[in-house]
Amino acid sequence: MTRVPGDKSISHRSLILGAIADGETRIERLLESDDVMATAGAMRALGAHIRKEDDTWLVSGMGNGSLLEPNESLDFGNAGTGSRLTMGLVAPYDFPVNFVGDASLSSRPMGRILDPLRETGMQVNAAEGDRLPLTVHGAPLPVPITYRVPVASAQIKSAVLLAGLNIAGKTTVIEPVMTRDHTEKMLAGFGADIAIATDDDGTRHITVTGQVDLNAQNITVPGDPSSASFAVVAGLITPGSDITIKDVLLNPTRTGLFETLVEMGADLSIENRHQSGGEDIGDVRVRSSNLTGVTVPAERAPSMIDEYPVLAVAASFAKGETHMLGLDELRVKECDRLAVTARGLEANGVDCTEGKDNLLVRGGPVAGGGVVETHLDHRIAMAFLVMGMAAAKPVTADDITMIATSFPRFTDLMSSLGARFS
Repeated sequence: MTRVPGDKSISHRSLILGAIADGETRIERLLESDDVMATAGAMRALGAHIRKEDDTWLVSGMGNGSLLEPNESLDFGNAGTGSRLTMGLVAPYDFPVNFVGDASLSSRPMGRILDPLRETGMQVNAAEGDRLPLTVHGAPLPVPITYRVPVASAQIKSAVLLAGLNIAGKTTVIEPVMTRDHTEKMLAGFGADIAIATDDDGTRHITVTGQVDLNAQNITVPGDPSSASFAVVAGLITPGSDITIKDVLLNPTRTGLFETLVEMGADLSIENRHQSGGEDIGDVRVRSSNLTGVTVPAERAPSMIDEYPVLAVAASFAKGETHMLGLDELRVKECDRLAVTARGLEANGVDCTEGKDNLLVRGGPVAGGGVVETHLDHRIAMAFLVMGMAAAKPVTADDITMIATSFPRFTDLMSSLGARFS
């Protein structure tokens, strides 16, 4: 029995909503990664009081609409989620906020987040291509918007909804393809006036009424399914394994990898199902399995967008071909994650074909022995270290320092399961 760190998506949102709620929000099992700590630092700079007592994080909120102009730039390091959600949070405020980040975050385009926020009246001064460093300044009288998201992105949806919290009137996001819904669930939990309607074709209309008070909450962050994916795949591809990961988030918008692995023949089961804070949680048990390649449909991509590198590793050990479709979003992650995954596979003797928005992996014995260029991407580094647990020769990642952005104790946990690092 083991645990993985608290969910990163819920950790970011707990700090952000706690910062604008009335009262003191208590957060248990907050993910203490570099990314989440960057968000905590940003909320402090905007006026919230955040401290840790024993294992509990306490956030004394400012109240909705009461954030303060920061005296310094908000440095998000590599935190894409934290920076993008905070852009939405501050969009209605009539003062400048400067966003900076590390080389990886500064290379990532922010236009898809900034474009709808501009419609509220927010002004943007950004580096070429809407990249960091950038400064935003909300309008004196921001206007509510109705925005149809052009791509499946929980970050765009969340940024617009967070902006709408402090804009008079109703702000609506139209979502043709459902993405992770932690923001909607947590807004409801904090007392926001939020309504969700679904059309016959599955299109969701999410509406938040602005300038409503939020109330502090007690939150226990469940285990991150993205972090659990590394232990899960390691257990499946390593002979003789039997691993149980306790209290993992099982939100249906986040379990695409588990569904896919079961289709591939994985001995994977969910035990001790229960709910906490409106989220489904359970223990994930996996035992070593003989996997078979499958076709992963494009519509499943939003529910497993961060797990494709480690799925590619699992597919490398499977019999036959695994074809992953609808991967265009991987091109705009911490790196071009689709290309970098393919190069990592090739470096370790795995036969694969990279398409414009798809990846075909031909499984079989994995030679290993290669050096993977991670391009400062934590999920690439962790996925290929997992490959090394079952490959014929060790697999080397050129850099692992960035793993701390999401999973600070990755090597400790994997070592406890039998991995050897050097």
